[in-house]
Order: sequence, then structure tokens, then C-alpha cells
Amino acid sequence: APLCHSCCCGLLGHVLAVVFMVTLAFAIVIGNVVTLAVFTQTRQTCTPQGYLKSLALADVMVGVLVVPFSVFTEISLMVTSVPPMWFQGGSPLRAEGVWQPCQLIGPVFAGCTFVSISTIFLMTVERSVAVLWPLHKDMVVTRRRALFLVLLSWASSFLLALAPLFVGGGFTLEYNECSRMCNYAPRRDGDGPMANGNVMLLFPAFDFTLLGGTLAVNVLSFTRIRRYTRKRKLLSGAGHGGDGGGGACPHRPSFSDIKAAKTIGILTFAFTASFSPIAVFVLGNVVGHVWCTFSFFAFWMLAANSCCNVVIYSMRDRHFRRGVGLFFHRDRMAPQNEKS
Repeated sequence: APLCHSCCCGLLGHVLAVVFMVTLAFAIVIGNVVTLAVFTQTRQTCTPQGYLKSLALADVMVGVLVVPFSVFTEISLMVTSVPPMWFQGGSPLRAEGVWQPCQLIGPVFAGCTFVSISTIFLMTVERSVAVLWPLHKDMVVTRRRALFLVLLSWASSFLLALAPLFVGGGFTLEYNECSRMCNYAPRRDGDGPMANGNVMLLFPAFDFTLLGGTLAVNVLSFTRIRRYTRKRKLLSGAGHGGDGGGGACPHRPSFSDIKAAKTIGILTFAFTASFSPIAVFVLGNVVGHVWCTFSFFAFWMLAANSCCNVVIYSMRDRHFRRGVGLFFHRDRMAPQNEKS
């Protein structure tokens, strides 16, 4: 029996899925390309640019590779009667070791997800240094160190994404008819249990460990921010005038550092909300549950998070909004500059 209902796997379901995927792909690519362009030409933003560029690049890869491949597969299923070789339970050619695209797309999506959460964790730690120990910020937070951490994040994330394929060889990759993405699928011995199924628990364990660490660091930072804000109000009420937003006293966090910490906190909340359903799905899948409809919403909610960051930047960072305005109006400004 098919895993998904006819309303979802029929022609109408495929058409609606393709429309949604195409819209999402455009939103992800355009939003994050603009983000990369703005961060490249604008140096004054309230959030650390190196990490934000890494985050945007991971999102661009999702929009350029992962989502379009799902669009291609869905269209193929509509126009042909034979499923492609990478489809769930598809062609026997896969058993002969023939390479198929899901072997690239699946690890890319998993790796980019891990890059996103590890980058958010690194941003949180960096801003916590600026908030908790402002005097040490310039010594601890350097471009070279940030670049090293970004490269380490990418390397470790993609190694983890490839782990199920090499640890015991118990998994393969196939296009799942429920999630409509390339997913890890266990190689089964007859009707027996999953081979090395517990290795998939590495994924939620990694993410929730970093999310837990991010939450703990955010609590420390926001506690310091709240204490500082309360003290500033008391000083202002007593007629001492405050410190002009924190910039005049080097031992106190600056206004930009405080705002960046709050922005990163919002990014953490958004990612946690989008990742939690897929973590629940993975845990359920390991113990043998099959949630077809839920898997679609879980995977695509996580994919949709790739276009949320630019919205958060636009709402929280006026320098970013100004950079977006300059990016879209630079053609108009060039003739004006020539006339002047």
C-alpha cells in the first residue's frame, strides 16, 4: 500500500508541491544572494558578517541544489510512468553501485543544516564575549579566528552528514515519496530491523547539543544585558546621565553588541522551531514509526527556514535595510553621482 494518500501523491498533490517548491527556491536564492551582496558591500552591521555570510551561503546551496532537485523529480513523476532510479524503492541499477543524484543532494541538505546550527552557535559565543567581557572582545574575536571556525564548521558538518553512509555501510540515499526530498534510507536484511539505525541519532544529538549550548549562552548574555539595562535606568533616574548607550564605557557592552545578541537569539529561536519537527521525525523513524504527511511538513519547514534569516535581518538591523536599499537603487544613484 502507498505510504501517502492519493490527495498528496496524486496529480494535484504533485502540482501544488511543485508550485510551493519553485516559490521557495526563488525566495531562498534571491533573499540570500541579496544578503551576501549587502554584507560584502556594507561593513557596518549589528551582527558579525563572517558568520552571516557562511549562514547565507549554506542557505543558497539549499535553494540552488536541494529544492530544484525536488522540483525536477516531482515533474519527472508527473510526466513519466516509470519512477527515476533514485526514487524510493526504485530501479535495481542502484543496487549495482551506479551513482545517482541523491548521493549528493542528501548530504548537502544535511550538511547545510549542520552548518547553520553550528554557525548560529559560533555567533552566539562571539557575541557573548562582547557582552560579558567587552574589554577582551578585540583580543578574542578576530577575523582569522572567525575564518578558522567557519571552515571547521563546514568540514565537521559535512563529515557528520556523510557518517551514516560510511559507518557500517547501513544506509543509502533515495528520494522519499513522503518528504519529497532525498533522505537517508536503511538497507534492510529481508524484513529485519534497520542496519545501524542508531547512527541516525547522531543528527538530532548534534543539533540539540549545539542548540542547548546556544540557549545556555544566550541566557547568560541576556542576563547581563538585563542587569546592565536596569543599572542604566537607575543611573538615568538618579540624574547621572547614563553612558550614552554603553559606547562611552569600555567595560560595558555597546549598543550594537546588545542588539546583535538579541538578533542572534531570534535566529536561534527560528531555527529551533523549524528543526524540532524533523528531530521528532528522525527519532520516531529510528524506532520504526512511519509518519508520511508529518515528514513532508517537517523537512520542508526546515528548508523554508533558509529564507527566514533575511527577514530577521531586515526587521532587526537598520544598516542591513539601508544596504538593501542601496543594492536595489545603485543604478539610479550612479547617474545622479555623475551629474553631481
